[in-house]
Amino acid sequence: MKILLIHQFFLEEEDAGGSRWNEMCKNWSERGHEIQVLAGMVHANGNAKRLEYKGKYYYKKIHSSVIVHRTHVSENYNRDFLGRLWGYFSFMFSSLWFGYMRLPKDFDVVLVTSPPLFVAFSGYLISRLNCAPLVFEVRDLWPESAIDTGVLKNKFLISLSYRFEKFVYSKSRLINVLTPAFEVKLKQDKGVAVSKLLCIPNAADFSLSEKVLKDFNRDEFRKLHNLEDKFVVSYVGAHGVANHLEQILYAAELLKDTDILFLLIGQGMRKRDLIRMRDEIGLQNVRFIDPVPKSEVFKYISASEMGMSVLKKVDAFKTVYSNKTFDYMSCKVPVLMAIDGVSRELVEKANAGVYVEPENIQEFNSILRDCMNHKELLLSQGLNGFNYAKANFDRQALAAKYLESIEKLFN
Repeated sequence: MKILLIHQFFLEEEDAGGSRWNEMCKNWSERGHEIQVLAGMVHANGNAKRLEYKGKYYYKKIHSSVIVHRTHVSENYNRDFLGRLWGYFSFMFSSLWFGYMRLPKDFDVVLVTSPPLFVAFSGYLISRLNCAPLVFEVRDLWPESAIDTGVLKNKFLISLSYRFEKFVYSKSRLINVLTPAFEVKLKQDKGVAVSKLLCIPNAADFSLSEKVLKDFNRDEFRKLHNLEDKFVVSYVGAHGVANHLEQILYAAELLKDTDILFLLIGQGMRKRDLIRMRDEIGLQNVRFIDPVPKSEVFKYISASEMGMSVLKKVDAFKTVYSNKTFDYMSCKVPVLMAIDGVSRELVEKANAGVYVEPENIQEFNSILRDCMNHKELLLSQGLNGFNYAKANFDRQALAAKYLESIEKLFN
């Protein structure tokens, strides 16, 4: 098959962060399928185009035999709400232009992954040009998550978003959702036919974790990065509004009398404010680290006592799996889960860590103090998470299942 993936935030090979679609495309390519990607020029947590893209509206790269076409995205993306909205629409327009003018018209499948939701408009028109089925993936319930976090307030835009969402679902031949809760929501509340729904969740990248950690010297790494004699709790991911990392700083203030150290690894529009807040409070037990390659991320995780999954306390996030949770599990590190709903259920079912109510700072304080006194239990929880993820969330197995479901569209 010839598959076109439209993914605004498809990562560069050397980028930090998750690599779900990088690995999925590589897997499908190795199975003999031709994969091309239509992506943007600005990282989801970045503020500018990479130097090689400056002054350009199109750039072609090849990643592990996957052809990646990058088109223009506004560099105002991470400045404010209007900047982000224009970032979404600028990619919608540039990807549609390129898909119409420059891409071949012989793709068998057009696959769109969201958010942003509006890129589905490009996907729909390009699928029509190719006479190919549209496969739509829901990584986040949008616009619900934007509304609940206060990012989307305009009633006209909210109404437009819901109507467009309904249109996209109606035009998609297959809809993949990343959690069982999404599946229930689309089926019961949005009237999507069960026959259209597929659930291929986020997954653990064991091929990378096992490769990186095979000869990893934890003690040496901790000594090199000044982590010795610390109870290290790491967070890996975006520093945005939805993540509400302020709650970690408030908890750190209550835990100043302990040997705990919070590592916050990543980038996002709130990072500068968070650093300023840390410095104003005078916290010595919070360290910010700029984004690092995925292989280095796994080393930081493995050098930690716990990994944190944190989001703002809103109902929309009760339906999501945090992808960083699977990274912690693949490194045998227990999870401090500050997300209610299906993410909490995942950790509790696997006995892979402990739940703390989001934004409940006193509970953060008491639970982390208890964890520091039960380090043997943490080791067993880390192993539990690894075994559970290996049995249920192996990325290679899920990539094969995803591909099989797409192939059935042609039977």
